[in-house]
This record gives sequence, structure tokens and C-alpha cells, in this order.
Amino acid sequence: MSDSIRSRLRNIRVAVFDLDGVLTDGRVYVLGDGQELRSMHVRDGYALARATEAGLPIWVISGAHPAGVRERLERLGVQEISFGIADKLKEWDRLVQKYSINANDILFMGDDLPDLPLMHQAGISVCPSNAATEILEAADYIIPLAGGEGCVRHILEECLRLKGLWNAHSLQASR
Repeated sequence: MSDSIRSRLRNIRVAVFDLDGVLTDGRVYVLGDGQELRSMHVRDGYALARATEAGLPIWVISGAHPAGVRERLERLGVQEISFGIADKLKEWDRLVQKYSINANDILFMGDDLPDLPLMHQAGISVCPSNAATEILEAADYIIPLAGGEGCVRHILEECLRLKGLWNAHSLQASR
């Protein structure tokens, strides 16, 4: 990670994530009754909880409608959970206005074409190593992990360390 990226991470005031392909590995398991299951990495969950406890707001913007995921994200302290969003840029603009935050102070992580407009809006855009080609080209930093394999933990831990907020002595148990 370059010094320029580290410097920009130090100034992040909000972290925004896509769901499928970022917080999950992008796979959806469909049961016989039509219910969809997703897998999330516990280390990503731990980092989300640590970030919110440290005062770094987390937003999730996704086109998906995952029934059970909302409860988990709420339990981890995610401030804004926007599911079923067809126009992610419109939702981004709504949240930026709601919280009166400068887009330059926002980190965004996405993995596929619907995320491209947000990659261009964020102060720093990052993606998992297995993101779509266009996302890899747009990213300021490519995380050396695939979606759902701890990529969220990677960037949040780095951001909190740079802010002096990742202290092993004060960390709570995993959620």
C-alpha cells in the first residue's frame, strides 16, 4: 500500500461497502423453498464492529434483498443498510446529503459494474482482488484478498491503525 493511499485512509470519515462480492464471496445458495443463503467472513464482521465502536460509521448499499443479513449488520453496528437499491448513486447522494459529509471523506469498496459510479464518487475507492475488470481499473487500491475472504477486515484494520484506533489491548471479543 502506497504512502498516498495511507494518507487518504487516515482522513476517512465513513466507509461504504457493497454486499455481494465484498462482504460475501458473491455466491448465493438457493434452497428448495427459494430461500437464499449467503456466507460472510467472521473477521469482516469483527472489523465492522470495531470500526463502529471506534466511531467510524459504516454504510452498506446493495442491490440485493438478503433477508437474514440485515439483522447481522445491525448487530455489528452498521449505521445505514440500504438493500434493494437499483440506483446506487442516487442512494449515495441521499446519504451524503443526510449526513452532510464530503464525498472525499468516504471510502467505498465495490466489486462489480453497478458499483462503478460510487468508485468514481468516493474519496478513496478500493476493491477485492477478484472484482470485475472495470472495477479493478477504477480502484485506488486493490485489496490482496477476494470478496468474502476478509477484504473488509483488511481495509478497516488498516484505516483504524492509521487513525490510532486499532489497539489490541482494547479490542472486544469477536461477534
